[in-house]
Formats: sequence, C-alpha cells, structure tokens
Amino acid sequence: MPYVCSSLKSINQMKKQLLLVAVLITTLLSSCSENKNKEADKQKTIINNTYTLNITKLDSLFRELDKNGEFMGSIALSYDGTVIYTNAIGFADIETQKKATINTKYRIGSISKTFTATLVLMAIEENKIKLEQTLETYFPTIANAHKISIENLLNHRSGIFNFTKDKAFLDYVTEYKTQNEMVAIISNYKSNFEPNSKGEYSNSNYILLSIILEKVYDSSLKEIIKEKLSIPFNLKNTYYGSEINIKDNESNPYKLSTEWTQGIKGNMSIFMGAGAIVSTPSDVTIFMDALFSEKIISAQSIEKMTTIKGTFGMGVFRRSIHDRKSFGHSGSLDGFKSLAMYFPKEKLGIAVTSNGDTNKKEEILAEALSYYFNDSFLEASEEDVKKYAGAYTSVKDKKDSFTFTQEKNELILEIGPDMRGDLIYKGDHKFLFEQAYAEAFTFIFSSEKNELLVKQGDYQGIYKKE
Repeated sequence: MPYVCSSLKSINQMKKQLLLVAVLITTLLSSCSENKNKEADKQKTIINNTYTLNITKLDSLFRELDKNGEFMGSIALSYDGTVIYTNAIGFADIETQKKATINTKYRIGSISKTFTATLVLMAIEENKIKLEQTLETYFPTIANAHKISIENLLNHRSGIFNFTKDKAFLDYVTEYKTQNEMVAIISNYKSNFEPNSKGEYSNSNYILLSIILEKVYDSSLKEIIKEKLSIPFNLKNTYYGSEINIKDNESNPYKLSTEWTQGIKGNMSIFMGAGAIVSTPSDVTIFMDALFSEKIISAQSIEKMTTIKGTFGMGVFRRSIHDRKSFGHSGSLDGFKSLAMYFPKEKLGIAVTSNGDTNKKEEILAEALSYYFNDSFLEASEEDVKKYAGAYTSVKDKKDSFTFTQEKNELILEIGPDMRGDLIYKGDHKFLFEQAYAEAFTFIFSSEKNELLVKQGDYQGIYKKE
C-alpha cells in the first residue's frame, strides 16, 4: 500500500499526519507571488538554454517573509555545480542583533546523513568495509548485531530503536557523550523488528555508522569530513559542529511563540554523522552536485544509494516534483530546520536552512522551484472533475480509501477534518499530489470502470468507486 512515512501502516493513518508534511508545488505564498508592484514589468531573470529563474519573485518572497517575521534563514539554488541564487533573512543572533548573511552557517541536522552515507560508500569503494558485513565485530552488545549489515544501517532496515524517541533523550541532549556511552545507550534497547524485514527511520543507525567510519579510517569524523569532503570540494563552510560560535558566522536556534526565543543547543557529540554537520545552503547544493555528478563516489555507488527500499535510500529520500525525480533529505535539530533536494537530470540543487522557522521551509522550497521551472498547468473540465469526485476503496484492503471532492474545475483530496490538498492535473485523467517528505501520489481515473489507479514509487493499487 502507498504511504508517506515508514511509521504509517495504512492510508487512514497517513491521512492523520499528511497535513503536517504535505506541500503542494501549486501552493504559493499569495502575498508574494501576486505582487503587482512597479517592478512587475521589469522582472530580473537568469536565462540560459535550460531554465529561466525569476529572481524578482524570489527576492519578493524573502522580503515578505522577513517583513512578516515568520522565517529566519537562507536559501541557495545551483545549476551544474554553480550557485545561481542565494538569499538570507532574519538574525543569526537576535540577542546581539546580528543579521544573517549568505555566509551564515546553520546546523543542518539530518542532511548530515547524506554526507555520512557518502563517506561510508567511499570506504566501501576503498575496500575498508563491505555493505553485507554484519555488526558483531564492532558492536557485540547491539541486539541482532550478527544479523544487521552495514547496508541495513544505511537504509534504515536494522530494527535498531531510534534513541531520540526515548523521553530520556531530553535529559542528556545538552551533555557531552563519549562513543562508548552512545553505544551503551543504543545497546540498552530491544530490537524493534527482525533486520531487513521492513524499514523504520532511526538516528541510531547513523551513530553506529559514524563510529565505524572512525574505526576504519583511524581518525575522527571531524577530520574525515574535512579531508574527504570539505577540502577536496571547496566546502569552506562545512564541518563537524561543536559549541555554537556566533563570531565565526554560526547562528543560534530559535522558536517562535509570541516572540523568537532561543532553543536548546544539543551537544554535537550525541548526534555525530546523524546530525552534527554545520553548513550553508550554498555548500550543501555544491556537495549534492558533486555527489550526483560522480565526482565523489562512482555511478555504481550512487545507484546503490538511490535504490529505494520501502521509503528509504542510503542517506537519501526520493521525491517527485512535477514528474521530475529528485533525491535529498530534511533536517530538524533544536530550532534549526533544513531541506535539500537535487534533481540529477536537471542538474539542479536547492537547499533551505533556517535557525527560526514557523513551518515555512517547504513552502519556500516549493515556490522557489516554481520560479525556476516555470511550469504551466493544464485545466480539467468541471464535467470531468464531477465524474472523478467521490470515495474510492482499495480492492485489496477495505480499510484503505481515498475521498475526492470538487471545487469548480479543481479536484481536492480530502485527508481528514480540516485537512485537504489540491491536485495538479496532468491530462489524460491523471492528477498528482506532491509532498515534501514522501513520494508523490499519481491518481489515474477511469470513469467508465468507476475505478482509480494509485501509484506511489514502486506501489500500484486499484481502488473502486463507492
């Protein structure tokens, strides 16, 4: 059955959570995209043979966000390894009123996993470790260590409990922890499931991968990142983080209630390769381009990395934006939030990093992509949309269903109470529902058969109209 994340076991469960993670490319920040000021007739654009980027609209978007105080952070877009647009708003440090710039650095959270997975695949290419080798040599105290492979750690199929889900995590998140202490914490949990029987996201996997990297290279992860990624690929603002240093262009994390207040600052010794990297969106896009251009690891390794099992690749997720395939990751650490995507065919990288976000990063990314791709949209007829509207139930599982309603010539996916999403019409009875944290749904209707074909990634299912 289709799903949004590995913790969802049915479409009905998906509907309860989808609003929190869904972002439609057609959703625009209307106050920005409908700007009708005097500059509208003199819009700045970057034009080449591949794309037209509307800089005026992007600048307007960030001015409006800054004015409304809903987001503090930065964005970068790159084409073929060259940064073509970057912007930053808000404060790196509110207490000293230090404004953010395009060189401000942010903790990028779980985007670090893409870097870590890349390093592991490099180590495999150097014959230091193997995908299929199991963990008992490194971690004999981990449950099922003799069954869990390096590959299982990379694509979250280990069954190892996610230590950040334990309430006790908040008791020590700001404390320094040694590797042995982290292994002891993870070893204390029972296995969630038989290794490789399914996928389930776990930060614990990438803690263990970090320790393996340090062992096989006989070096700290800080030095491995520096020597194998930051120096060779000119990532001047990318490194393993430590205590935040505002004087070094780093930023503090903030959360908004009635005003922005500083969030907790987790100790990076706890997060390691699961979330301890500091970077800028420009550096992230440059890294992603180097990765997918086969400058860091081989095409064979990239194929392994981007092979999706269930929901997960190796340090990446797969996303579809208007039928364009992308790979990337998101991050959330303390008050820092981030999102990065790379479109291999289009050679486009995009990253959003923030130290203060009221759940705007998905909308920002979506609107920025709309200004880059400049897609035109088809319109369905009201008569056809009326035929498609209704409830559809899976022929294999009566508990799984989709409900669609009509608003003139638009088809709406009803997710739950006060939860709904517009669909993008692609012609030939086909609609798309696109999301930030899971692969897009494709809905293909057959009014003659009163049925619906649902596609998501490798999943296909038939649903009958009630």
